[in-house]
Amino acid sequence: MSKLTLPKERDYGWELKPTSSTYFGQVQNKSGQNCVVLEHSLLRGITTEMIYWWFQHFPNMRVTLDDIPGYEGQKVPAYFLWHPYDHINAWLTGKLGSNNTSALGAKINIQEAMYTKKYGLKYPVNDALEIFYCDKDGWAMGKKMPFLGLMMMLRISFKDIYEGDTIIGVHYHYEIVVGTYKKNLLAKAINKKLSGKFGPDFLEAWHTHNTIEVGVFENFLPAIYAQRGQLDDIHYAREMNAMQESPAKLQGFNKSLFEERMRGFEQSTNAFEYLQFDKTSFL
Repeated sequence: MSKLTLPKERDYGWELKPTSSTYFGQVQNKSGQNCVVLEHSLLRGITTEMIYWWFQHFPNMRVTLDDIPGYEGQKVPAYFLWHPYDHINAWLTGKLGSNNTSALGAKINIQEAMYTKKYGLKYPVNDALEIFYCDKDGWAMGKKMPFLGLMMMLRISFKDIYEGDTIIGVHYHYEIVVGTYKKNLLAKAINKKLSGKFGPDFLEAWHTHNTIEVGVFENFLPAIYAQRGQLDDIHYAREMNAMQESPAKLQGFNKSLFEERMRGFEQSTNAFEYLQFDKTSFL
């Protein structure tokens, strides 16, 4: 794939969520697989219907930025909205769903880098991942290797949270497994090499990147979802920011779930099996 170049930062005027608004951890299980758990704060003013729609459409969707400095009137990848500075591009290939939407077995091509404000292009992503789950309660994407099978899986689970009969937000939970549970010499060598990439700087970069990425759903998604009937002419302007309340004091939504999942991964021998990436969400 081509060398990555970061586009100009998008100044949307949003207050970004800090990593202190989440519960985050990484463990290595009995087979040497690396497992990451990220429990986000409540996504205020968002519904799972919005998020499911976003995952179906964002890779091939474009949005006109009406008044974002340096982008006035430009039609850009919708992926630009999902992070103000780390995202470069995303698109789908393979067998797609109706209207070129995400579907099981399709590939999502992702170009981005982790926490570029601090690390620049030290931690790039320029890869195609297979979609293993795409439904109203979650999303999963990952990679296989010949002879070894699954080597990476990212699983997102989401659930509407109610106050009485009203949805007040979404519980959004993210888990990643990297490495194989197999015991042969090749598998062990690959796991050792992959573990070397999971240093403190990388984990900080990914944690910061994903906290911001998921948090900004509160800012842009309601306005974009409201225009879902005109997919070829979606616009975003600074006045459309749906979240004015500060995220500074927020915390991860469910600490006990976070701790339970961390223990479960640590005790597992096959983290992909514990992840249940292709099953209905456990939330």
